[in-house]
Amino acid sequence: MSSTEGSSVPPDSCGLDYGQAGPTALRLALGAQLRRLREARGITRGAAGEVLEVSDSRIKGLESGRTACRPCEVTALLAFYGVDDDSERGTLLALAEQSNAPGWWQPYSDVVPAGLQAYLDLEHSADVIRSYEAQGIPDLLQTPDYARAVVRFGHRGIAANASEAEVERRVGLRMKRQQILRRPNPPHLWAVIDESALRRTVGSTDTTLTQLEHLIDASEHPHITIQMVPFRADAVVGEDGPVTILRLPGGELPDVVCLEPPTGARYPCEPADIEHYRHIMNQLVIEADSPAVTRTALHQMLEDILSGASSP
Repeated sequence: MSSTEGSSVPPDSCGLDYGQAGPTALRLALGAQLRRLREARGITRGAAGEVLEVSDSRIKGLESGRTACRPCEVTALLAFYGVDDDSERGTLLALAEQSNAPGWWQPYSDVVPAGLQAYLDLEHSADVIRSYEAQGIPDLLQTPDYARAVVRFGHRGIAANASEAEVERRVGLRMKRQQILRRPNPPHLWAVIDESALRRTVGSTDTTLTQLEHLIDASEHPHITIQMVPFRADAVVGEDGPVTILRLPGGELPDVVCLEPPTGARYPCEPADIEHYRHIMNQLVIEADSPAVTRTALHQMLEDILSGASSP
């Protein structure tokens, strides 16, 4: 039985489904609740830190969800904040326990960089996933053969000389991530992809054909939106590489921005930075072809490759 089965913990005001949310999302929800309780009582972070005998920066980390909060710390803070409702205390303590559970990706921990562990938890919990890719197809939309070719090439810091066993582990992880798109209440995936990435041959011609067919099929699903940024577009993201914005359920928690430059994942967390990348994504959507026009373009690319392959 998983740590969430049989739990009577109700959804909190952050709107997260505790049975589906990963530990990182649960830490965000717990931190937000603790911050609200503290601020509602006019208590400073410094005063809360004195109770736990930690610095106010540690309290800030707990409240932002970037630092794990032990159940004993939650118990001490709730007592200090005067929270005596058994139901509320039980909910927050259960949340603390679940937020320290291993992530779903643990069986693949040997191929998950430390900087992407939190991202995989949040991706699994997200309500909306918005991404921009200039160099390739988003991981959640890759076919196994396309993913295999990308991993072998050494994309995004992966060693180009990875063993076949490691290649298959990484491809397996990528396919496991895609299962969120097939669950009963899937997130909405909104993928904006540069035309050059769609036209680029990856692996073999057959691999590219199958990938294009997969994108066309995926675009027919109501929870998947695919837009192509054409060569003529003026939109430029910069040197940050792929950009992903995750929106968690309920609307209470801030969007999470993940940047994947060659040096590793980064998570801008300042409100101004989050708004900056949200603006960039909105501009890309405006510059990109509509989903219908994109689908037509994908069909044309498919036909062009097929006609070229059949030419003498």
